[in-house]
Amino acid sequence: MVFSGLLFLIFFLTALILCYFPVGIISGKIKTEKAGRIGIGIQNGILLVFSLFFYAWGEPKCVFLLIFSSFVDYIDGILLEKFKERPTAKKICLGISLLINLSLLGIMKYTDFFIGTVNRIAGTDIPLPGIALPIGISFYTFQTTSYSIDVYRGKVNAERNFFRYLTYISMFSQLIAGPIVRYSLIKNELTDRKTTLDNFTNGFRRFLIGLFRKVLIANELGALWDYLRGVSNISVAGAWLGFLIFTLQLYYDFSAYSDMAIGLGLMMGFHFDENFRYPLSALSITDFWRRWHISLSGWFRDYVYIPLGGNRKGRARQLINLGVVWFLTGLWHGAFWNYVLWGLYHGSMLVLEKFIWGRFLEKAPKFLRHIYTLIIVIFGFGLFYFEDMSAFGTYLTYAFGMAGNAISGPEILWAFGNYLPVIVFAVVFMFPVFPKITEFVKNLGGAKKNTATFVAGLVSVGLLILCIANLVRDSYNPFLYFRF
Repeated sequence: MVFSGLLFLIFFLTALILCYFPVGIISGKIKTEKAGRIGIGIQNGILLVFSLFFYAWGEPKCVFLLIFSSFVDYIDGILLEKFKERPTAKKICLGISLLINLSLLGIMKYTDFFIGTVNRIAGTDIPLPGIALPIGISFYTFQTTSYSIDVYRGKVNAERNFFRYLTYISMFSQLIAGPIVRYSLIKNELTDRKTTLDNFTNGFRRFLIGLFRKVLIANELGALWDYLRGVSNISVAGAWLGFLIFTLQLYYDFSAYSDMAIGLGLMMGFHFDENFRYPLSALSITDFWRRWHISLSGWFRDYVYIPLGGNRKGRARQLINLGVVWFLTGLWHGAFWNYVLWGLYHGSMLVLEKFIWGRFLEKAPKFLRHIYTLIIVIFGFGLFYFEDMSAFGTYLTYAFGMAGNAISGPEILWAFGNYLPVIVFAVVFMFPVFPKITEFVKNLGGAKKNTATFVAGLVSVGLLILCIANLVRDSYNPFLYFRF
């Protein structure tokens, strides 16, 4: 089940709203502390049931793996607090928790990858077990491990209610593809949050923005990329247009999911951090990674890079630490070598910016810095797409005109003739245009502001109708990050 599917929109979300919000409204009207606690408890229970159902819809067996992983870290948190005055026991408890969770992730996601690598290097023929990857395991594993580490560090208190903890881990809004929500961010809202009309309307508006970006931009770009990568003897311009289109598709696909997740969370009274801040408008690769998949970058910074020593132990050690982080960043995305190479590619660009040409880059005009960043990012996402490295090599021969192909071809005219409005919209709104429009409307006064708000409401309804009509008409509705 995906957020941009009719099943979710018409049945799941409607049923959740009808069950969840009346409880908050009723308990809010009673206005006693006891009623508030009972109301939150019931809402948590409703959210837990719906979340487990959401996950079990596509992964009925793997829901038990999710519950088991959550139970391991729930118990570990309690033990870590119990042994807070015994450092050795604390380290053992944390080590066992990390070993169990990371082993589960490794077995489920990387077994075929490691066996296949051994077969290629050693010339063996060990059969691949073909283990199915549980959806969202990379995301919820990082959430459970971050919880245990934070309890170990004394940053948060252990959660004593298992069902409340399981609600945090299994919350459907961010379970499948993030953002990676740390327990410290929403621990208070698990026990004290308000069901308000403002939260609901703002959250629903954010959800609609994400739905629009997914259905009417990302899906259309995906269809165009499918066409371009299937063109035989594609031109140089067509190959680079394909790289650009896939980059835009990936950005709108993933950031739209984050928009919908943040919006759904806000509807239910939870405030998640932003996960994307217009990364394709960045002026350097360093800037890009401050804006792209922020929750993942922050996780690796706080739980890998800094514990390894960060930049505190000399230049050589810093480079090693960066290499480890970017190797793991690439590997986290998928069990193929192209993801590892993509991670190391970005890590190398960051190192070169930091130690060699970064100071010159800062003096360059903004438009040159932006072009430089886009070239590196777009080429990198070409590597990111092709799990078959020989296919990537073949595509590169077309991109650099080494296959005897033309500079430009009819596929360019076809692409712009059929998808020009989508391409223009995608390019324009990869810059922070929408926040500026929002700020402009906020600064309006009196009747103008009321008119703008009314128009925004009509636009929201129109977007919802357009998205549903598009989903009814077209069955093409992929979600790229499911495979990560």
